[in-house]
This record gives sequence, structure tokens and C-alpha cells, in this order.
Amino acid sequence: MEMLLRSLTDQSQHGRRGPMTQTDPSHFGSPVHRERSQTSGSLSEGSGKKRKQQGVPGMGQQGPEPQTSDDKEPCTKRVKPVGKTLSAPGPPSAKVTPLKRLSQSIQRSISFKTEPRPPGYIPPPRAGGCRRRSSKLWSETFDRVSEELSAREVKRQEVIFELMQGEQQLVADLNLVKKNYYEPMLTLAILPEAELREIFGTLDSLAPLHEDLLGRLLGLRQEDGTVPELGPTLLDWLPGLQAYESYCCHQVWAKARLDRRKQEPAVGEFLRLCQESAFSRKLELWSFLDLPRSRLVKYPLLLREVLRQTPPEHPDQAPLQRAVALAQDLVGLINRKTGEAECRFYQQRLSYPEGAPRHPGIDRSSLLLCHGDLRNSKGQRLHVFLFQEALVLTRPVLQGEQVVFQLQGPPLPVGQLEVQDLPDGGARLGGALRERGRSCLRVSAGARAHTLQAADAFDKQQWLSRLRQALAARPPPELDGSLGPLAALRLDCDPPMDHT
Repeated sequence: MEMLLRSLTDQSQHGRRGPMTQTDPSHFGSPVHRERSQTSGSLSEGSGKKRKQQGVPGMGQQGPEPQTSDDKEPCTKRVKPVGKTLSAPGPPSAKVTPLKRLSQSIQRSISFKTEPRPPGYIPPPRAGGCRRRSSKLWSETFDRVSEELSAREVKRQEVIFELMQGEQQLVADLNLVKKNYYEPMLTLAILPEAELREIFGTLDSLAPLHEDLLGRLLGLRQEDGTVPELGPTLLDWLPGLQAYESYCCHQVWAKARLDRRKQEPAVGEFLRLCQESAFSRKLELWSFLDLPRSRLVKYPLLLREVLRQTPPEHPDQAPLQRAVALAQDLVGLINRKTGEAECRFYQQRLSYPEGAPRHPGIDRSSLLLCHGDLRNSKGQRLHVFLFQEALVLTRPVLQGEQVVFQLQGPPLPVGQLEVQDLPDGGARLGGALRERGRSCLRVSAGARAHTLQAADAFDKQQWLSRLRQALAARPPPELDGSLGPLAALRLDCDPPMDHT
């Protein structure tokens, strides 16, 4: 396998048009809060010209060919490449590039074992090119929908069907990640097993959880496609979502390790080939690794919609109410734990100036409210962190094998923070050319003030919203408990009272 990958990689490097670009490890983006293939017209026309030049056997040169029905067909008709249908010399008008050959070779060289599916599981259809998700509705899937169902009940069944489809797609994607990413990277020794476990975390334990729910939902479905009651099954299954706590809390470490390792040629090349293959739907690996978290936050929304379409007298009403409350509590708990883990991750990666003590407000913070890239008045790119008790301006630098964030000046305490929304053109920015900035805001604490520029108006509004939330959550100023002002009062400060 290693020799195959090496030879195939050499082929792709000879066939590539330019060097592979690498992601800047210091770029972290904006604030974090979190085709059907057709043959080209030239190909069809080229093959048609060849047929006309060769002529029909036995006809000779008797003038132009009469137009047939084939000539009237659109240029999008599927035809075989010219190189395969004609033996005439010369380069074909369309050929398979070395990059595509490499992608196809890797897909053929890696064999995957089929795993048992839950009862009633229907695998998605295989098609050429990029696989598309099925978007059929419940009423389109089952031909004989009972005419006795009310419009509200039809909507209820549509939401339940959407829940089932989401589970089926998630199970397929979790198995895809294991078979097309984890196992090949382990087999080809692209990364050590310990690092693969750090990047993929406990992802392997989530597939059986969702296979279980999918099997239960399919078991509830009646012959006409309806699901009478959903609440009791969800109440029994939802506590299993606690397995998400360890996976989501570890994601920030996994993302940092993946971003660092994909800069290496072997890892970057493998991930690029996978992304350009049909099975990936043009998604990066991290998009697949983040799918479980995206699915988790949808459960309260889906269950609330099922409850909204359930009549008050329906026997599923009370169990669904308890299921919605349970899902909200579980997702809220996991979200809070994930936020605390993210806060600890960045607290550990702050680099203080030599000899400077750690800021107590940063260490006391248990949540990171917002972080992302902003530019200062000199045009320099900074990475700004908004902790519960401090606003920190940093610059990301590569230190050894990991990115750290060097503090640029003392942090601004949230208790003293003032925020000002600057209109477009209201701030002058430095740099090579001084210009009036757009999407700017100003933060200050005492005598220290910073003018910061966001990437666009949307990012600016995100920052202003988070900053105002932090200001609204700060505790009120403590009252001075000293008796100094009272001691300065004189007893005869008021005019004498007339007791007569």
C-alpha cells in the first residue's frame, strides 16, 4: 500500500499544474460563536466531424451527408471519449488527468468491509459523480397516504420522516468517515494510531447510538408509513446523548491537531484526494467530523416541531413534552461543557511577555464568549479573545509545532470596558496608505483604547452583539463600604431647629 501511494503521488505531482497551497496556520477566520456530469459540446461536435470525414462505407464521396436525428440531439448527450471510439492518431479532445487517475486508483486500491445495518435500513443509491442527498418528502415516499389524515397529521408525519432521514444520513456519514478516512490513514501509516485517535476522538462510538434510534423508528413505522407515537421511544433513547459530551469537549483539541498535521505533504495530499473524490461530496474531513455536533443541536428543534403538530388530545402529547425538555437539558449541558473546554484550551495557549504575571480575570473566566480576527488602527491582523472577564488582543505565532497567541498589551477588564460603534469612515486606519475605515469599532478601558476593524459589516455586528452581552452580564459595581464620607459630616450642618 505504501509503495502504491508513493507511486501514485509521484504521478499526481507530475500532472499537477501548480504547487499545492498550504493554509496559513495563523489564520483563524471570523468570529466563532461555530452535479450531474455532462459531456462537453466540443467533444460531441468533434466526434461528429470525425464521422463525417470518414464517411459511410460503400457510399463514396457523394456530397454532404443528409442530416439525421442524431445530429439534432443536444450537445449534452453522453458519448464515449474520442480516444476510445476512434483509432485515429493525435491527442484526444478530452482525457483523464493524472490527478483523476490517482483519485480513482486510491478508491480502487482500498477495499472496505461492509458492516451490519439496522433492520429496514435502505442504503443511499450509488451514482456517478458527486452523490446527492435524497430530498423526498414523506407524502412523496408513500403512494397510498390515507385520505383520512388531517393536514396537521401530514405535517407531523413529515417532521418524523425528516428525523428518520437525518438519522439514516448521519449513520452513513459516520461509517463513511471510518472506512474512507480513519482506516486508510491507519493502513497506509499516514498518521500514527495515537494521533488518529486524537483527531477522530470517540466518533466510532456514536454510530451504534444512531443506528439504534434509526432501527427503533423504522420499527414504529406502520404499513401505511405513519408513526403513531414517538415520545416513549425518544424518552428511552435520549439519555444516550451523554456520549456526546466527551466527543464535543475534545473537538477543539482535535481541530488544532488536524490543522497542524494537514500541512504535512502526505496528510495534505491524502485529504485533497479524498475531497476531490465522489464519496466526499466535496466536503473536507473536518466537515464530516463536525456533523455529529451539528446533528445534536437539531434534536430540540425537531422535537419541538413534532410537538407543535401533535394535537393536545393525542396520547403522544405528554411524552413528547418530556422528551423536548430532556433534549434541551442535555444539549444545554453539553454546550456548556464544550464552551468550558474551549476556554481552557485557549487559556493554555496564551503567551505572556517574559516576566509578566498571568491575568487573574482571564484565569477566572470559565467561558470564551467570542474570538476571531480583527485589524488594529495600523492595519495589523490580531486575534482577539472575549473572555467573561477580559478582552485580550493577541497575535498568533508558531512556536515549535503549535500555534500560541502572544498578548499585545495588557488585557482590558470587562468591568471597565466601553464599546463604541463607529460609522463607516469615522476612523482613520494606518498602514502603507491612511484611509477611512469601514466596519470599525472602538473598545476602551480607562486610558487604554483600541480601534478595531472587522472583515465586514456582519462580523462587526457579531462582535458588537457579543461585547454588549458581556457588558450586560458583568456584575454591578460594588458599593464602597467605608465610613469616610459620613465622618466628614458636621452635626451643625443643618440650620438649628426651632423647638418652641
